[in-house]
Amino acid sequence: MRKFNIRKVLDGLTAVSSAASASSSSQQQQAGNRESDIQETLQSEHFQLCKTVRHGFPYQPSALAFDPVQKILAIGTQTGALRLFGRPGVECYCQHDSGAAVIQLQFLINEGALVSALADDTLHLWNLRQKRPAILHSLKFNRERITFCHLPFQSKWLYVGTERGNIHIVNVESFTLSGYVIMWNKAIELSSKSHPGPIVHISDNPMDEGKLLIGFESGTVVLWDLKSKKADYRYTHDEAIHSVAWHHEGKQFICSHSDGTLTIWNVKSPTKPFQTITPHGKQLKDGKKPEPCKPILKVEYKTTRAGEPFIILSGGLSYDTVGRRPCLTVMHGKSTAVLEMDYSIVDFLTLCETPYPNDFQEPYAVVVLLEKDLVLIDLAQNGYPIFENPYPLTIHESPVTCCEYFADCPVDLIPALYSVGARQKRQGYSKKEWPISGGNWGLITQSYPEIIITGHADGSIKFWDASAITLQVLYKLKTAKVFEKSRNKDDRPNTDIVDEDPYAIQIISWCPESRMLCVAGVSAHVIIYRFSKQEVTTEVIPMLEVRLLYEINDIESPDGEQIPPLPTPGTSSNPQSIAPQSHPSTSSSSSDGLRDNVPCLKVKNSPLKQSPGYQIELVIQLVWVSGEPPQQITSLAVNSAYGLVVFGNCNGIAMVDYLQKTVLLNLGTIELYGSNDPYRREPRSPRKTRQPSGGLCDINEGTVVPEDRCKSPTSDVKDNSFSRSRSSSVTSIDKESREAISALHFCETFTRKADTSPSPCLWVGTTLGTVLVIVLNLPPGGEQRLLQPVIVSPSGTILRLKGAILRMAFLDTTGSLVPPAHEPWREHNVPEDKDEKEKSKKRRPVSVSPSSSQEISENQYAVICSEKQAKVISLPSQNCIYKHNITETSFVLRGDIVSLSNSICLACFCANGHIMAFSLPSLRPLLDVYYLPLTNMRIARTFCFTNNGQALYLVSPTEIQRLTYSQETCENLQEMLGELFTPVETPEAPNRGFFKGLFGGGAQSLDREELFGESASGKASRSLAQHIPGPGGIEGVKGAASGVVGELARARLALDERGQKLGELEEKTAAMLYSADSFSKHAHEMMLKYKDKKWYQF
Repeated sequence: MRKFNIRKVLDGLTAVSSAASASSSSQQQQAGNRESDIQETLQSEHFQLCKTVRHGFPYQPSALAFDPVQKILAIGTQTGALRLFGRPGVECYCQHDSGAAVIQLQFLINEGALVSALADDTLHLWNLRQKRPAILHSLKFNRERITFCHLPFQSKWLYVGTERGNIHIVNVESFTLSGYVIMWNKAIELSSKSHPGPIVHISDNPMDEGKLLIGFESGTVVLWDLKSKKADYRYTHDEAIHSVAWHHEGKQFICSHSDGTLTIWNVKSPTKPFQTITPHGKQLKDGKKPEPCKPILKVEYKTTRAGEPFIILSGGLSYDTVGRRPCLTVMHGKSTAVLEMDYSIVDFLTLCETPYPNDFQEPYAVVVLLEKDLVLIDLAQNGYPIFENPYPLTIHESPVTCCEYFADCPVDLIPALYSVGARQKRQGYSKKEWPISGGNWGLITQSYPEIIITGHADGSIKFWDASAITLQVLYKLKTAKVFEKSRNKDDRPNTDIVDEDPYAIQIISWCPESRMLCVAGVSAHVIIYRFSKQEVTTEVIPMLEVRLLYEINDIESPDGEQIPPLPTPGTSSNPQSIAPQSHPSTSSSSSDGLRDNVPCLKVKNSPLKQSPGYQIELVIQLVWVSGEPPQQITSLAVNSAYGLVVFGNCNGIAMVDYLQKTVLLNLGTIELYGSNDPYRREPRSPRKTRQPSGGLCDINEGTVVPEDRCKSPTSDVKDNSFSRSRSSSVTSIDKESREAISALHFCETFTRKADTSPSPCLWVGTTLGTVLVIVLNLPPGGEQRLLQPVIVSPSGTILRLKGAILRMAFLDTTGSLVPPAHEPWREHNVPEDKDEKEKSKKRRPVSVSPSSSQEISENQYAVICSEKQAKVISLPSQNCIYKHNITETSFVLRGDIVSLSNSICLACFCANGHIMAFSLPSLRPLLDVYYLPLTNMRIARTFCFTNNGQALYLVSPTEIQRLTYSQETCENLQEMLGELFTPVETPEAPNRGFFKGLFGGGAQSLDREELFGESASGKASRSLAQHIPGPGGIEGVKGAASGVVGELARARLALDERGQKLGELEEKTAAMLYSADSFSKHAHEMMLKYKDKKWYQF
């Protein structure tokens, strides 16, 4: 990084500046001297980058396992990820370095360990007795491909079946191969001329560990005697096998087949099945075989003491059920329940009361792993209701199109959002507690509230409580319900500018203090919402239509700027007079037949019932202009103190007074410059069929764009910059001349050089690196604010940077951040009394005033970050006092001015994968770490920094990855993480009973060591598999076993687990703390009681 000498950094930024260079340099020097007064406390040792937690549904899941004693669930994915889930709030993410798909997972039950089998023919042993699980051993098979693994309960010998039909045996303590091998040609009948296919199943007889049941894909099943090393029985069937399951008494087993049948076999009758069932086959007359069905991919056979056994299966539907959703079938006695799923089934497991396979299983739930969801079905209740899922797995319910992250929010926000969100919960869930309840919470060292907001393709917005490395959905807002839905494609208006997802959210602007929310959608629409705890019915939805036009050749003509006629304050209560809700068909096209003055979406004209939560204040839509579709919005800002919202695109900028429901400003970008335009722009040729530049397709004009861009709208101008910054020259003059609005910031600052005091204004940044300042003249607060107009005027101030402007902020003389003005939240749907009216006059925080000894001239500093560089500009003199070129070869995707360790810094994420931080105001580099290369637009669209060293991005379409750049958080992370393994006593084995013990029978045990150990079976061939020691060992710092809880997160989770509703936080704090404290004591007692030392407890 190049160091800058502030004496040399003189930048004549302003196009309107006429000051002599000598005076400028003296001002520069003074500024430099003054600057040394600000003590910058942040140093590079305050920064450290590390991943914290990953939330959301595991992307592309492929395997599932459950430890019935520890009550921990494991999910493996096609990209080699491993996600472990305990009680709500205890989650863990690990990754296999190879990135190969996980094909199977096996817990060492109640041992705190897990074996994973991967598609690259490796086995890995994970130690779960540490907060960040790590691999202890790996074994790489060289000559054979792994297809199935089986680890008997309380055994250290793992059976590994291969594609060649052989079975190898691995010692999971040493992770070495036994010399004992079951070869396929020994297992099948010698008379058989064909290979039986890969191994699809291995299990030992529940009543006799010495007998191993081996299922081959072709349809052959073999019961192998481990001691005599020969097959006892062979069961042949002419349909391929997908899975096999035992009855707990070990006398029967069931197979599922590719023709949709189940065959039940008596162990001692290998000639033919005892029973054949086609669960979904139509029974034909004349005793003919039922028609074949789709394959049954898995079957489980679970017994109960009190009644009939459960047969649970996936697949097997008849072929004529076209379009039917995937199903799980539960057969219990004479009843058959078919449970439809939203996505295809990857795997399922039945949860049973006992870990022992030779006891009555007593199934109580089924975990179903779907392609994009995790479902738990309660088997004990009539109708098999599902459990309410407490994990944050619905991030991707509709694809995420943008997100924002807010750390250190007002403390009353989360309870307020929770109370309105609690009313949205579905009914009809199981009454029981969530059965996956293992692990313990970590210590909570962070006590500040954090909120994540996600915007989605269907127009929904979700608010998440992200405090203390947990995630919980608080509230969901559906923005699409304000618009009329077209029932079918013919009914659709020709005004769509996107193929699908016309309501997709692109930009979110939120003021946490006032709770005002503003969103911009892909159909060039903006919706302003106000938060209320009262239900209201809006008779007429307030709306405005804006004609935002870009014309060079006729700027002087009145058509250049067509603003809808502004109403007088008297009519502002009825904005429908400005923009009628529906246009007659004749007005939707101009005189020459081109589409004109119509918005892309139609607002409902019927009364709208609005539940407590976010309620519509105003809908603003850009309209078609002479056959040109409105361009997508690239920047958005809302300010509650001023009552204003502003947005811009590649045509220009519009400002709306949402209190008076009037358009205040509607200018083409060029008109913002007035006579100071530094660019020579070519008049644009009038092309009638042009694709919108936002990267989304106009279906009516028949333009073709890449398919994924149609489906997943990108959020803002970074999309354009992505292509622009990579090419040194821009071929299209038209595109170059279309300067988009890329950043907007309301503030109270000095607008001109001559100013002596700050005033409300709007700073506008463009994609060509220009910053312009617009002055806002606001009427007094109270009733006058609704009667007098807001006057908006350009200031003439123009600043220049390299690259598109991304972010702006302001510092006072002490170097502290000057927050934008805001009004405190109050309930608008309740009439105010007189005292309240006086209090509620708009509060406008002004920057900290300097002491009288200081000159007024250097009162604030503007921090401006572009794609290429950052500048700090002294106000009102407008001298650039610090400048730093962030990147020469790449470009910044996201820049945020954030607080950290009682100071502030500029944090940047570059397209080349670097995460950087700079001190303010001097822009000293504090952090520069290569984190990840930009592999797709999803990361670019969702990456965001927030206060206290927190950041996040969407790492996959279904998961949020959180990270920290704070050294303090990295140090505390170990304590904050939950514990997966907790000491629990293994349940007692089932009694054999007096007569079974006397006359034989009951479970037969087997000394596997005697059979598989090196002394008995010799060593395995060295070329068969290679042992790789794992990196996972002792944790540096052991977290507290009991995890004494912090007030916020655990108490909230404890409440949630008990199904109680958190209305107002104040009323329930005492109960929450008590439950947390008692839990902590109980967990600590458990830990002291069962300190068992196993072979991998270090």
